[in-house]
Amino acid sequence: MTQITARIPEDTVNALDRAANALNRTRADIIRQAIETYLEDFNDIALAIERLRDPSDETVDWQEARRALLAED
Repeated sequence: MTQITARIPEDTVNALDRAANALNRTRADIIRQAIETYLEDFNDIALAIERLRDPSDETVDWQEARRALLAED
């Protein structure tokens, strides 16, 4: 693994330590998981934006979808 260094405000470090203690994990574990989650979310958002910008991607009218979903009940 590669080691990186970051400057983090004291209050964030204190919150990080509280979370690590509560979860019985290390700071590194919490930071690694937070970064992985952020990057997964980033990739999902980037893909959604790409699809929204794609004029060939099929779209559904909201009112039509709402009527169809409500009619299933």
